[in-house]
Amino acid sequence: MARITAGLTTSHIPAVGAAIDLGKTEEPYWQPVFDGYDWTKKWAAVNPPDVVILTYNDHASAFTPDVVPTFALGCADEFPPADEGYGPRPVPVVQGHSDLAAHLAESLILDEFDLTLMYELQVDHGLTVPLSLVYGQPEQWPTRVIPLAVNVVQYPVPTGNRCLNLGKAIRRAVQSFDEDLSVQVWSTGGMSHQLQGPRAGFINKPFDNAFFDRLIKDPEDLARLSHFEYLREAGSEGIELVAWLIMRGALGPDVEELHRHYHVPGSNTAVGHLVLRPADQ
Repeated sequence: MARITAGLTTSHIPAVGAAIDLGKTEEPYWQPVFDGYDWTKKWAAVNPPDVVILTYNDHASAFTPDVVPTFALGCADEFPPADEGYGPRPVPVVQGHSDLAAHLAESLILDEFDLTLMYELQVDHGLTVPLSLVYGQPEQWPTRVIPLAVNVVQYPVPTGNRCLNLGKAIRRAVQSFDEDLSVQVWSTGGMSHQLQGPRAGFINKPFDNAFFDRLIKDPEDLARLSHFEYLREAGSEGIELVAWLIMRGALGPDVEELHRHYHVPGSNTAVGHLVLRPADQ
């Protein structure tokens, strides 16, 4: 059967993608950001998954305010990079895994999660920047990817509890897939940041580091955090962190922390990154 072998979280800042694409990763401002991914690149090279289920939020590239799915699952064979106003990023087309995606769609919907199924989907920096941080600039991504877009842009957004339970349902779905696959679950976005209004530039280091600990040790308690608390403690864009609970739910009750990276600032954002392994692996 398929099995979930690891989980990963990371910020997906668009300026990070630009720094990679323009060869600025070793500049003094950016080097501390990218140094935190050196361990992960080495780990990823010797722990290649067959498939990554990658949760991210779309930034008005595939969806508009007229159509906002809460959860949208990519079921296509491939997903080209989106033009976000300055041309598509110079990265490979993302190759999907339509068989596993179809199984996920059936299992999750029968598990009473209403999904929007996407058979054509362009993916923006929310998905491609994490791949670049882990895999660099290859000719082709070394793993297949199933995108799972989560609405954290237009209210109402899903609760942390809903996201944690979706992760648990993903775990059940993967384990019931009758093919020997190594699957990783990545959740991207965050950490604390606010891009507009009187609190523009807001970053909350104590909250972010406590979030790491709570995600690892007590996700059930963390899932009770309200939308208002995210807004107050992590800024308006910090709500992206609810998606991290999808990854955590998919790993099972107990996990081992393999790597942690936190750096401020990364383009007015707190850069956060975790690599976890299920305790049963």
